[in-house]
Amino acid sequence: MNPKVDKFLNEVGNWQLELTKLRSIILETGLTEDFKWKHPCYTYEKANIVLIHGFKDYCAVLFYKGVLLKDKKKLLIQQTENVQTGRQMRFNNISEIIKLEKTIKEYIFESIEAEKAGLKIELKKTSDYETPNELKSKLKKDKDFKAAFENLTPGRQRGYLLHFAQPKQSKTRVDRIEKSAKRIFMGKGLMDCICGHSKRYPNCDGSHKNYVE
Repeated sequence: MNPKVDKFLNEVGNWQLELTKLRSIILETGLTEDFKWKHPCYTYEKANIVLIHGFKDYCAVLFYKGVLLKDKKKLLIQQTENVQTGRQMRFNNISEIIKLEKTIKEYIFESIEAEKAGLKIELKKTSDYETPNELKSKLKKDKDFKAAFENLTPGRQRGYLLHFAQPKQSKTRVDRIEKSAKRIFMGKGLMDCICGHSKRYPNCDGSHKNYVE
């Protein structure tokens, strides 16, 4: 049992009872307890298997490679259409967790077996993502911007492609591209801090450059 998880559960506001129960269930599967991304995370030979977290309307077990699971009982949820690998099993109260305790363990054991077998997930390539016309125009007109964008890692490029394509209005797409230009020239992704900190700060604009970690 990781003391960081003890601290997390003692201080968490909502879902304390439910998350504590989920922790107990997961530990019985033999996974190693860690604390990553500010949440309890459980690993098998250092590979992430599941994470538990709470939201406003539900708490959940996140299966990192949930897309590989058979999901015979149709319990897994894809958070958004852009999530390729992870799947959630959601709960609204402690009773649901107790009722599904056996099933939760079955899904975890299946996840462990998938990890042991070395099963891989074929992810979409960057070229498979939609490139908004506004971005195509920017890349064509601004050679420096084009070079900077192409020098980004594939993951950062995909993040921007999704971010730019999301708005319905062309003006909003253009605004997003222009606001992201500084980050792109710095080689940063949407989730990267541009102040030089090791932590990730979504859409950091440099305003916390004096922040001490």
